[in-house]
Amino acid sequence: MTDARPTALITGASRGVGAATARALSATHDVLLGGRDTESLERLAGELPGARPWPVDITDDESLAAACAGIDHLNVLVHSAGVGDIASVENSSTQLWRRTFDVNVVAVAELTRLLLPALRRAGGHVVMINSGAGFNANPGWGAYAASKFALRALTDSLRAEEPGLRVTSVHPGRIDTDMQRAVRRAEGGEYETDKYLTVESVAAWVLTAVNASADAHLTELVLRPSSSPRGTS
Repeated sequence: MTDARPTALITGASRGVGAATARALSATHDVLLGGRDTESLERLAGELPGARPWPVDITDDESLAAACAGIDHLNVLVHSAGVGDIASVENSSTQLWRRTFDVNVVAVAELTRLLLPALRRAGGHVVMINSGAGFNANPGWGAYAASKFALRALTDSLRAEEPGLRVTSVHPGRIDTDMQRAVRRAEGGEYETDKYLTVESVAAWVLTAVNASADAHLTELVLRPSSSPRGTS
């Protein structure tokens, strides 16, 4: 990686919004590609100049701390990793609740905490990929929506506590991803690709927030498909 360009770390970079965001930022940033699928990360790194895999399980505290130890200057941190299991409250086990919050909230908080010194040195930018479910909870979305409400609270607290950083919360509606396919199967609904946002559209707005002029702080972005089936994700 070069010393001349700013550095961005993106979690969930092996596919979906994370991979699209890595591609969007790679033109101007050296990119650390976070994720657990080392093969996919290496393949993506081969496509992008100045990118390298950053394979780590973000829910493993010791591994995460070790992976962050060598990062002393970070311009952009994009939290894109997440899970979205769909089940009614009646059918949601404690394991489902804990896994959802562990990935969607606790790991985000811990990774941010570990990287705060590096972000402060750079006057950096933290971007949280949230969801429409961070504002509205639909039937069957109890655990997922609760985690996204919590993520929004975490984001607001971080922004208030760290005036030297820019902190952006991105709330897309349904996106054309593998995760969305699993969601629609769980809901028993038809998968309608043309009614969902593309990952490139979401990544473009992340790039807009990151590239905003120094006097502009995009605190919250809400994206919706032009037309979508009932409900949000």
